[in-house]
Parts: sequence; structure tokens; C-alpha cells
Amino acid sequence: MSRDNQLKVEHTAIPGLLVLHLPVHVDQRGWFKENWQRQKMVSAGLPDFRPVQNNVSFNADRGTTRGLHAEPWDKYVSVLSGEIFGAWMDLRPGANFGTVFTVRMGPDQAVFVPRGVANAFQTLSDNTVYSYLVTEHWTEASRAEYSYVNLADPQLRIDWPISLDQAIVSQADRDHPHLEEAKPVQPKKIAVLGGNGQLGRAFAQLAINDPRLVVLTREDVDLQNSGFTDALDLSGYSHVINAAAMTAVDLAETGAGRSEAWQVNAVAVRRLATACAEQGVALVQVSTDYVFDGETDNAGEDEMICPLGVYGQSKAAGEQAVLAHAQNYVVRTSWVIGQGNNFVLTMRRLADQGIDPKVVEDQVGRLTFAGELALGIAHLIDSGSAPGIYHLQGNGEPSSWYQIARRVFELSGYDPARVQPTTTQEYAAGKPFLAPRPKYSTFNMDKLRATGFTGRPETDLLAEFLEVAPEKSQYVTE
Repeated sequence: MSRDNQLKVEHTAIPGLLVLHLPVHVDQRGWFKENWQRQKMVSAGLPDFRPVQNNVSFNADRGTTRGLHAEPWDKYVSVLSGEIFGAWMDLRPGANFGTVFTVRMGPDQAVFVPRGVANAFQTLSDNTVYSYLVTEHWTEASRAEYSYVNLADPQLRIDWPISLDQAIVSQADRDHPHLEEAKPVQPKKIAVLGGNGQLGRAFAQLAINDPRLVVLTREDVDLQNSGFTDALDLSGYSHVINAAAMTAVDLAETGAGRSEAWQVNAVAVRRLATACAEQGVALVQVSTDYVFDGETDNAGEDEMICPLGVYGQSKAAGEQAVLAHAQNYVVRTSWVIGQGNNFVLTMRRLADQGIDPKVVEDQVGRLTFAGELALGIAHLIDSGSAPGIYHLQGNGEPSSWYQIARRVFELSGYDPARVQPTTTQEYAAGKPFLAPRPKYSTFNMDKLRATGFTGRPETDLLAEFLEVAPEKSQYVTE
């Protein structure tokens, strides 16, 4: 047994499978170790996983062999007494499917086993005690997600110290399928709330090729229902992306609208963040440029929030509720364009109908196409980017609403001179234009780009969007 007093974490050929070398303190009485110590192990590189159960397997005889089993949760395995030969196999979809790693283990080692990696061991001494922490409680429903591989499959090339012909192996383990017949263990799911909105619809498109994504509409999860979290079962989910919001900025300034904005954008978000934290699920909250007063061009993530109206105030409160939990993200965006009612389609409709609009030229920002926003959020999750606030909007030079309207007219085959400039004050005169608008809706996106995501140019996306935009009276109105 090693007497090294330094905790070390070793990476293996299987991504996410980590070997821990544990300090063991030995004297004439025996030995002592910290088998699991969250703060030290996370600092050393272990994921901050949430064990909910500790199981112990006592194995009386040398040669007892168990596995290969892959369950839909993470494990932390260790030896409390004796010695084992451990074997693990990646059963997650992808290029590493079937990769094997083996190691001899005593009390001075432990292994973190991520979801979807099959686990097996063979005892090398009598009276071996094997322990494992797990991150989910076993349920009958979870059995359907198990995957098994036959210990004796020659394709695995596992060099068992004791021949399986002489080992103690259950009949069930001897009957498991070979690797070529084993089913992959799918990754945890990602719930997307707000499936009827522009961003929700963009995620629905991604879900065609990404089975992790489960897009939920208001009929599934209604944030206006104060008890919506009571039946929110997030077992089997890694993230929730909250794309649901009350976004009618003018209505939010009225009595009924104010109540709805605070319920959906703040109170419900706090409840959602609490439910996610209780169930060990990360929350991605989609926020807005309206949390700023709009006086600062190219605002960074650390810019002081200073919302001008009720909508921005409610979204700012929602941000704070989400950021109170360490594993969460806030993704601020602006001027979203996708499937649904939006500025670009409104300008296209006016152009088709022969109407020459006046459009404000003193509000400056960038369009954010919903498909790019969905890709950026998915990138943050898949790249393992650090939690916190990120700014994500269109990639390109800032433009005013007036300049964008001219571009829409031109790309739609109409004379852009039909669009006339006006100011926010002039446009609001005589109208129930209740909510103040930010002068600048421009973000600094260096933090996002540092994670490896750079969106496509906004000008290219606008041209592509208009190419497939509905003709004349066929506009989407939801």
C-alpha cells in the first residue's frame, strides 16, 4: 500500500474516467484514509458530482468477478479492504465506444466512473470489501437504460488475472451480450422550456439530430402556474434551458402585464432555479439587453445592470435568482429573429403590402438569429464552459433599426429609400409606447469567443432568413 500523502487525479484513455491516488496514513494500528472528501477532490480535478447513496459489496473469495454493467449515473468506486483488478469500458455513443481501461486497486486508489461507462472488477484476495457512491437512486424505470457486456468477450482483450473459467461469476454476468450487440448508453437529456417561442423553435430544429434535447411548450410547463415545479421531475436531465419569458415590454408597464412579467420572469425563475439545484441540474437562463440602461456601447458581462422598465427589471431579478446557484448560466441576448412574429418579418410584410414605414434610427444593436443563439447555448454546455454570464448576439457591425429595415427592403427586392428615418421620441408621440428602450443594445462577446464559439456573420444570416421567409400573407403570427 502506497504511503504517498499527496492526492492525485489521473486521466485515462476513457474520457471522464479518472483514477484517484489517495493519501493513506499507516501506523502500527493499521491505516486511515479520506475515502471521499468533496472539497479536496473537486480542487484536484474531480467533477463536483452529487452522490445520493453509498453501496458496499463484500466478496468472501478471491476470484469473485462482477460486471460489466453500465448504469445511467455516475459512480465513485473504491476498495475498503483487499485488492481488486478493475475493468471499465466506454459504452457511450461516439468514437470511444468500446474503449477499455484496467487497473489494479487497493485502498489507496479510487475511480470516478462517468455515466455510460461499464464497470467490472475481480477480487484478488479473500474478504474484499468494495464500495461505490452513486448519483441517482435506483428505480425500476432506470433498469431500461442499463447496458451490459459479456466479461468473456474476446474482442475486449481484458487480461483477467484469474481465468474466468476458474473465477466465481454469476450466471447472469456469463449470459450478457457481446460488445457488438451491446446498446449504447445515451447521455442525459436537456430540457428546453418555451418551445412555442422563436428560440424554442430553433431548439426544436436542433432536436431533430440531437436526441438529448426535449423541447417543452407552455402546455407542458407553464411558468404562470405557481405550482409548476411540483411535478417537474428532472431525473435523467443534465440541464434545463429556460427560453420561456414574458417579452411584451410595453404590456409589462401596465397593471396586468406587470404582474405577469414578475411572475414569469422573476418569481417562476427563482422557483425553477431552486428545483434545478435540489435535483442537481444546471440551469441556463436566457436574458436580455433590457437589464441595462442602454447608455453603454459594447457592454461586457460585468457591466452594472440598470434596467429602465418593468420587463428589464423582472429579467434582472431572474438573473440574480439563477446566479445564486453555482452551476448555472445566464446568456444575455438581443433583437432575436426566428420563426415567429419579429421585426424582420414585419418589415418584409410592410414592403410586400406597399407600406413605407418610418423606423427609429437612434436605437443601435445587432440582430441575433435564433438558430445561432441555440447553437451558442449548446456550445457552452458541450464545451464544459465555466458557469456564469455570457453575452451572445449577432456577429457583425452594429446597426440601427432603420438601417436593418432598409436592408430587409433591399434584400426583398424593394427600394430601400421607401424606409424613412425617425427618432424614438417622434415615433412614440401619440402612441401607447410605454416601455423605455435602450439606446445601445450592443455587447462585448470576447468571453464567449474565448470558449471557441464565433457566430456566423449577421448579414449572411439575414439574407438566408429572407430567402426562406414566407411570402406575403403567409407570415407566421404566433
